[in-house]
Amino acid sequence: MKVFVTGASGFVGSAVVKELLSNGHQVLGLARSEESAKSIREAGAEVLMGDLDSLDILQKGAREADGVIHTAFIHDFSDYQTNALKDQKAIEAMGEVLKGTDKPIVVTGGTLGLPLIDGKITEESKAPAESIRFSEKAFVDLSEAGVKASIVRLSPSVYGNSELGFKGGFGVMLAELAKAKGFATYIGEGNNVWPSVHRADAAKLFRLALEKGEVGARYNAVNNDKQLSMKEFAELIGEKLDIPVKSLSPEEAPEYFTWMTFFVGADCPATSLQTQEKLGWQPSERSFIEELDQYFF
Repeated sequence: MKVFVTGASGFVGSAVVKELLSNGHQVLGLARSEESAKSIREAGAEVLMGDLDSLDILQKGAREADGVIHTAFIHDFSDYQTNALKDQKAIEAMGEVLKGTDKPIVVTGGTLGLPLIDGKITEESKAPAESIRFSEKAFVDLSEAGVKASIVRLSPSVYGNSELGFKGGFGVMLAELAKAKGFATYIGEGNNVWPSVHRADAAKLFRLALEKGEVGARYNAVNNDKQLSMKEFAELIGEKLDIPVKSLSPEEAPEYFTWMTFFVGADCPATSLQTQEKLGWQPSERSFIEELDQYFF
C-alpha cells in the first residue's frame, strides 16, 4: 500500500515509516519543516508539507494514499486539551475523505488513565464520555460512520534508541527531571504501575493494525513483561544516577512534577493479550529495564 503517515519524522512515526518501508509499502510522510522533510526523504519516503492545522493538506494525503497511520501530536502536555482538540479535528478531516472507501486509518491513543477491567486496562477498556482523550472519541465516530478505523493505544513509557537523536515517552521526562532536581521521587507509596513498549515494537503494531485491523478495534501497545511501579522506577533512576529517592505526598507532588502530576499518579496496569492474539503481534525488542543504561543514562 501507499500509506500516508502523519508525524513521520517523530519518535514513533519515524519508526513506523521504517517498518512500513521494510515490509514493502510506500510512504507519504507529513512534514511541518524542511528539517523534518529532509529526514523523511532520507528514510526513503515521499514528503507532503503541512501540519495538524492544515486540514486540506491532511485530506489531500489521505485521498492520495491507500491507508493512513496518524501518529502526529503536538507534545505540549501543559496545554493538553487544546492540542487534543486539534488532534481530533485532524482525525475527523482525514476520516471525511475515507468515508465510502475501504481505506484503513490507524490513529494513536494512550493506555494511561483508562478504566480498569478486573484490575487491568484491556482492549475492552474505553475512554469515558467526559474524557479529554479526543483521539479515541474521533476513532469511534469514524468507525460508526463506516470508516475502517482502528486505534493503537501507546504505553506511557515508549522507549528505544533513535537514529534521529530523539528521546520519547514520559519515562524519559521523569529521568531528566530527576537529574535536574537532584533526587528521584514517587507519590505516596508509589504502587501505581506504568507499562512500557519499545518504539520498534509499537511500529510493528501500527503496521499490523493497518494491514489486518478490524473496524472499531482497540489495540494496546503494551509489553506484558514486568511492569514497573512508580516506586520501582524511581529507585532505578536513583540507582543509575546515584541520587536520593524519596516519596512525596499528594500535596507536595505538584511542586516537583508540575503538569505531569496527574500522569505520574495514575495507575496503568495494562495488558495486550487480545492484541497479540488478534494480530499476531509479539514484542521482541529489549525490555525497558534492559535499555535503561544505554538509553536514559
